[in-house]
Amino acid sequence: MPDHSFDDFVHAALPALSRYAHALTGERAAGEDLIQDTLVKVAGAWRRVHRDGSPLAYARTTMLNTYLSAWRIRRRRPVSVPLEVDWPGPDAYGPVDVRDQLRRALDALPRAQRAVLVLGFLDELSDEEIAAMLDRRPATVRSLRHRGLAALRRQLDGDQVEGGPYARR
Repeated sequence: MPDHSFDDFVHAALPALSRYAHALTGERAAGEDLIQDTLVKVAGAWRRVHRDGSPLAYARTTMLNTYLSAWRIRRRRPVSVPLEVDWPGPDAYGPVDVRDQLRRALDALPRAQRAVLVLGFLDELSDEEIAAMLDRRPATVRSLRHRGLAALRRQLDGDQVEGGPYARR
């Protein structure tokens, strides 16, 4: 007989886990794979997780650890080539382009830097909380954030994003 509480958990937590996975991976398909891998691991430990406390926190930690795991680093990622077209007239899609450039810049970051930025800005976690999740010191978290933001600025400045919400002022 299936455990309906796990089904209920998946139904309730799937939107939050989907946002979290997409923020970590930057790609819909990779995010869906990450969710699937995470839920398989959570299902295997469901009795203990459900009994011990917060299944969503466990799932998010499992997702982060799965994302940071070594086998995902070796996975090949397709290289996308941006289409460059010079259209005359006002740019009605400027904000969309800026978001796309930010997404691509995030994709170029090393996994640890991206994880620190996602945990800090999306989850609004403190340096100490991030350090505990990543098994690093808070100073290392601050360093990773600093280097990640500097790399984003360089990438976005290199793409000549001026006046957008992510441009350096």
